[in-house]
Amino acid sequence: MDYIFRTILHAPCNSRTQPPPTPPTVPSPEINPVDTLWVLLATGLVLLMTPALALFYGGLVRAKNILNTMMMSVAALGVVGVLWAVLGYSLAFSGNGSWLGGLGHVGLRGVGLGIRAGTTIPDLLFFAYQGTFAVITAALISGAIVERMRFSAYLLFIALWSLVVYAPVAHWVWGGGWLGAYGVLDFAGGTVVHITAGSAAGVAALMVGPRRSFGRQAFLPHNVPMMLTGASLLWFGWLGFNGGSALAVNGVAVQAAVNTILAPMATLATWMAIDVARTGRSTAVGAGTAIVVGLVAITPACGFVSPRSALIIGVLAAFPCYYAIFKRAGTRLDDSLDVLGAHGTGGITGALLTGVFAQKAWGGTDGLLGGHAEQVWKQCVGVGATIVYTVAGTWLLLTLVNALLASRATSRDEASGLDVSQHGEEGYTDGEGAILVLAADRALAPTMEHGAMRRTGEAA
Repeated sequence: MDYIFRTILHAPCNSRTQPPPTPPTVPSPEINPVDTLWVLLATGLVLLMTPALALFYGGLVRAKNILNTMMMSVAALGVVGVLWAVLGYSLAFSGNGSWLGGLGHVGLRGVGLGIRAGTTIPDLLFFAYQGTFAVITAALISGAIVERMRFSAYLLFIALWSLVVYAPVAHWVWGGGWLGAYGVLDFAGGTVVHITAGSAAGVAALMVGPRRSFGRQAFLPHNVPMMLTGASLLWFGWLGFNGGSALAVNGVAVQAAVNTILAPMATLATWMAIDVARTGRSTAVGAGTAIVVGLVAITPACGFVSPRSALIIGVLAAFPCYYAIFKRAGTRLDDSLDVLGAHGTGGITGALLTGVFAQKAWGGTDGLLGGHAEQVWKQCVGVGATIVYTVAGTWLLLTLVNALLASRATSRDEASGLDVSQHGEEGYTDGEGAILVLAADRALAPTMEHGAMRRTGEAA
């Protein structure tokens, strides 16, 4: 008995009396330097797209408005970029509300070098990357109201629009809002960027009104090579726009980048064929427009479809966009550079076709061709909700801006060109110098410097 008692006393404790085993240490996620480098480069590529847009739009307007047109894009970098840091990013990507983000990141509070949840990159880099999207979305709208909207009114409008329209829609789709939860697919901005910009452009063109002599005078592009250069740089930057949205160096980034190359190629070939069939020739302006349309259409789908499907989307997108631009020219809607036709129609087409061609095997949810027709319905809901909200928000904001600042330039300023009246500069000079702008009394013009012979009040 004594032996048994000693054996029990010195026996190891059973599992109920032993302390629980120490759980294995789970390493905290670390920033991946390769992924970070790629998103840094992608941020630079998307940042380049706004000056590229300035070239694209600038080449399509008359020479007397080139600086004003380009400044509408360049100025968005300052106005929208700063507001994105102060408030826009927080409204889009903080909190977990269904309709709007919170104020947790106001003034970049809490945005640092820690890793962004669900990624391998710093939170600060994610903020900067998304900021380049906000900037170019606002800049896109300017194409609808070039050559007649006062610069100060435009700046106030895009400042308000980026906070009231863009940030909430970005939250709906990418920031944990209701459209993303519902299952709407938008890999890189077909809904968030292009449908919002296109819808706002249509409203702005209607509310600001047509240009002086619209429908009676041909408004010819003054520099088509500049436009083609801008289109080419947009295509280059779009690799960061779409490929960078993978937020990592992986197969999805490759897939998105390759689709971004293929779809515009297909759109360009199709567009030129339509041009030749309709007029017997293919135009350079049409080619530049086709490239942009193909890029817009593949944006929501690029990370969810196969390269073969990207080619098909590129072909299909050419038809509704070509028709929309062709028919718009015969209406009283002066969407000057066809933002609604290219970005609005292209964004809608791409969003809906995403619901058709998306495949689980390529990173998405199976769409219509995979036996899930409900994905098309979800895309329709996303498109419809975005259009309704954007149209209403844009109308309210332009009404407010017009009440505070007269949105429309005067007839005299419009006739002489907005470069001089809004910026005191000319994009191109005559002779050896340029006019002197007299703020006190422009009626005294012409006042010459070094032999320039252009009057500030002359008509186009």
